Parts: sequence; structure tokens; C-alpha cells
Amino acid sequence: MSYLHYVVAAYAVFAVVLLWDFVAPRMQVRQQLRAARLRAARSDAARSAATMDPRLRANDCLERDA
Repeated sequence: MSYLHYVVAAYAVFAVVLLWDFVAPRMQVRQQLRAARLRAARSDAARSAATMDPRLRANDCLERDA
């Protein structure tokens, strides 16, 4: 009786888990960085829109005073 198939399967599972442990955090970091960049771009766009539209600028001043 040979355990070759069991050993090969165990090493294959180990390699897959090791690869996943390497890749998954990098995917999460990339996703968080993308979300932060998009959030910053939306903030910049809102800020520039507020400086272009006098009504938005007035509302912004009122919110800051409150």
C-alpha cells in the first residue's frame, strides 16, 4: 500500500494555502488603497465644485459656523 497520492495531495493543499496567504493580504491592501484614492478624488471634486458654485460656498460657510 502506497501513500504517494496522500502525500502529493497534502503538499498540493499546503502549496495552495501558502499561495493564498501570500496573495490575499496584497489584494486587500490594493483594494483599500483604491478606495482611499477614490475617496480623496471625490473629496477634491466636491471641494472644487464648492469653489465654483457660490451657493455651495455659502452653504459650506454656514456649516462651518454652526
